[in-house]
Amino acid sequence: MNVVLIGAGNVATCLGLALQEHGYTIRQVVSKTSASARKLAGKLGCMSATFSEKIATDAELYIVAVSDDALESVTDIVSSCNPDALFVHTAGSVSVDVWKGKAARFGVLYPMQTFTKSHPVDFSEVSFFIEANKEQDVSFLQTLAERLGSKVYRATSEQRRVLHIAAVFACNFTNHMYAIASRLMEKHDLPFASLLPLIDETARKVHDVLPVEAQTGPASRDDNNVLTSHREMLADEPELAELYERISRDIQYYEHNYK
Repeated sequence: MNVVLIGAGNVATCLGLALQEHGYTIRQVVSKTSASARKLAGKLGCMSATFSEKIATDAELYIVAVSDDALESVTDIVSSCNPDALFVHTAGSVSVDVWKGKAARFGVLYPMQTFTKSHPVDFSEVSFFIEANKEQDVSFLQTLAERLGSKVYRATSEQRRVLHIAAVFACNFTNHMYAIASRLMEKHDLPFASLLPLIDETARKVHDVLPVEAQTGPASRDDNNVLTSHREMLADEPELAELYERISRDIQYYEHNYK
């Protein structure tokens, strides 16, 4: 099967390499800039183009992996390439309806994972959430994701919106907490690496128990002496002290209402 990748960022790079490894032919990489398109095309051994140049018309599958803000305009450009092809985007929070009136066959192939070009991804650890306007294409997307070794779930556009915001809390916000912890450790000449066993054990726990049941710490224990001490230590950083207070209160709310 011939595939055209629209986009050359983190998702397009990781997905393109995985698809090629599992027998799909990447026909072309299309990106906003010729430099980014050529770079990924060089890794995949295929042609490259920008949106102002000719996009291949002989692919069976077009995968649009661009920013959410660019998706509307990009779908306008690519959807006329091949009237018989399947067009999908990879966005978590954008409705499948972005394709309506533009393509006869369309859908969503959303890999819920954090991607970085330089970091290989084990797709057997990735969950794909799929949707399409035709049942046969839902089945096709399921087969594609399963061929990569991934877990596959059917989800509506509204469900994916919930998934996306949940992923922001679980991944992006959690990583920001690591960034805060790293800065605090560095500020006091302590190694961030010493926190890694704690981070890893916390992540392992939620494989076996609900997160609310795995919660520990002074807020969970209602240890007001420690909470007060921590707030005093953050007195010179009022925004961080406010964040600490807000999160601690929210942990206590969950302890009393969801445990």
